[in-house]
Amino acid sequence: MTDNAEMQNETEDRQRILVADDEASIRRILETRLKMVGYDVVVAEDGEEAINVFNKTNPDLVVLDVMMPKVDGYGVTREIRRTSDVPIIILTALGDVSERITGLELGADDYVIKPFSPKELEARVKAVLRRTNSREAVVPTGKVTKNVITTGNIKIDTARRQVFRKNERIRLTGMEFSLLELLVNNSGQAYSRNEILQHVWAYPPDHRIDTRVVDVHISRLRSKLEADPANPELILTARGIGYMFQRIN
Repeated sequence: MTDNAEMQNETEDRQRILVADDEASIRRILETRLKMVGYDVVVAEDGEEAINVFNKTNPDLVVLDVMMPKVDGYGVTREIRRTSDVPIIILTALGDVSERITGLELGADDYVIKPFSPKELEARVKAVLRRTNSREAVVPTGKVTKNVITTGNIKIDTARRQVFRKNERIRLTGMEFSLLELLVNNSGQAYSRNEILQHVWAYPPDHRIDTRVVDVHISRLRSKLEADPANPELILTARGIGYMFQRIN
């Protein structure tokens, strides 16, 4: 009984990953590899099952194929984002840029292109979980009261990783908050897209990736924070460089 209890507690302590893909070989490989590096893994073979498994198991991260029967990856992402900010990594076809951009716009945090190596996916899972679960102390440059940065009617609580407008909470995904935190803590400093990918997504400097993942997340942040997203006053475009947050005095 004691051994069983210890095993159950150990399983409960592990971070849980939901892998949803209609290809049995991919499910099997990812389940095996992710379990080997210490995660608890649940699987689904179509979008409908993915939604059901998600609701039953409350995973810490979802790995989601875009092209699945019954409900595609877009539909699953929409359903998850109705109630949860859990990180989502989508699996997309090689060369299909519109597929991954659509996934990101719907709320996915990152993507991996098929065919991929399990090691690559393991690295992305680790990086996304580290950033979205981060509770590291920060030293912001803005007006701070007990880890709260205030600019206009926006309040950013860096300890609880929450954002408020006029005391109404604005829901951000973990990666959206990490991106906002980077820019706010260095207000007035412009970051290139590649620098943002390195700081927020933990991509190595020589890693080739479509930097539009940054553009999509910036667009999502603006739609949630700006009074007029088409004419942003908080998250600014630094022409020829990338993005920056307005200087906080």
